[in-house]
Amino acid sequence: MSIVYSMTGFASAASASDESVGFSIAIKSVNHRFLDLHLRLPSYCDSLEIQLRRFLKEALKRGHIEVILQVERKTSAQIQLNTDLLGVYVTAFSQASALYNLPSQPDLNSLLRIPGVMSVETNIGSDGIPELDQAVMKVMPSLIEKLNEARAQEGAMLASELRGSMQRLKTFADEMAGLRNGVREAQFERLRTRLMELTSAGPVSEERILSEAAVLAEKSDIEEEIVRLKTHIDRFIGMLDAGGELGKRMDFLLQELNREANTMLSKTSAAAGDNSLRITELGLEIKAEIEKAREQVQNLE
Repeated sequence: MSIVYSMTGFASAASASDESVGFSIAIKSVNHRFLDLHLRLPSYCDSLEIQLRRFLKEALKRGHIEVILQVERKTSAQIQLNTDLLGVYVTAFSQASALYNLPSQPDLNSLLRIPGVMSVETNIGSDGIPELDQAVMKVMPSLIEKLNEARAQEGAMLASELRGSMQRLKTFADEMAGLRNGVREAQFERLRTRLMELTSAGPVSEERILSEAAVLAEKSDIEEEIVRLKTHIDRFIGMLDAGGELGKRMDFLLQELNREANTMLSKTSAAAGDNSLRITELGLEIKAEIEKAREQVQNLE
């Protein structure tokens, strides 16, 4: 039996303590119709982002993927003082004090907090840190493996729930099959009686009436729908056994199952009797079970 993957998962990794560039990286996946990548990286990681996007597109098929990279800067840094700008502010302060005859001294802490007066410069340029790119890409295969392990565990639970849903649908279909003959005969008798009443004033042979009644009763029979329903259920279970990328295909198949349920309800809506009422109940149960299955399928890759 092949693996079924959910689109929900989480994994994280960090650099070794003795590496020159420290970082931690986390990847989170939730359901999405397509592969939707969101990378939150430092501004100097443009080259790394390109590599990560290429790698993730090859490793994953569907899902909203969020990657967060945090870097511990072990690069040398220097504090730069903009003396020209600071001088302008000190001069302006002195002029304002003299102009309004307000003896006061400027507060150095306040001056240094003025934007642009002080700045921190590191040796990180626009090209980023090559060692960081290499270190991050080195851990990505194991990170995706951990993510897939989490997604496989979630997928196994979803597959188990879906198998239970398919078994319940098959049980409902089997019960319907046992009830349909009684409904068909009841429909036949009802139509026969009605046609006899409508044609009592004219010379219409009973053979013709029975023939017309049989045709109408046949149109209300749900045997074909039950057969197709069971076929779709078997195909659904076969897809679960095969594993792989299932979400979209299973969603389409559940639409077909729902269509068969709607047709059965439409055909039996005018029928009378206990069997017909039970078939209607079963049809509604089938639709509810299909809807539950669709909610689960939305989370499959």
